[in-house]
Amino acid sequence: MDDVDRQLLAILQQDALRPYAELGQAVGLSAGATHERVRKLRERGVIRRTTIEVDPAAIGRGVLAFVMVDSTKWVGDSGDQFSAIPEIQEAHVIAGSASILVKVRTSTTEQLQDVLRRMYAIEGVSGTQATVVLETFFERPVAP
Repeated sequence: MDDVDRQLLAILQQDALRPYAELGQAVGLSAGATHERVRKLRERGVIRRTTIEVDPAAIGRGVLAFVMVDSTKWVGDSGDQFSAIPEIQEAHVIAGSASILVKVRTSTTEQLQDVLRRMYAIEGVSGTQATVVLETFFERPVAP
């Protein structure tokens, strides 16, 4: 990956629908050469997918919480069970006092409580500690 690829990634993270001609102009390549570079980035798995960013509050998912999940045994193989809970946006196996860290978005704190109940149904989950976010200063994509 060179500097041109990094520039393309940075631009695409801001607006994934920019035309190849416009992308090429921004990095000093033709539209065709730009298209080829983006294709190769997709083939290599650097670009995993093209998506849109939705404002969670605008669709009724204004409650954001990070939940530390405790366990009585190894739960690192239970990713599919966590992913079956649609309100969980991310789940990470972590080192430290907890076993799993999840990012949850719901409409209400009552729905958050229901998500916690469903997490307790996962074998090995013995406790949770939820931290509700009051305000988000910023979220940024991975810098290329």
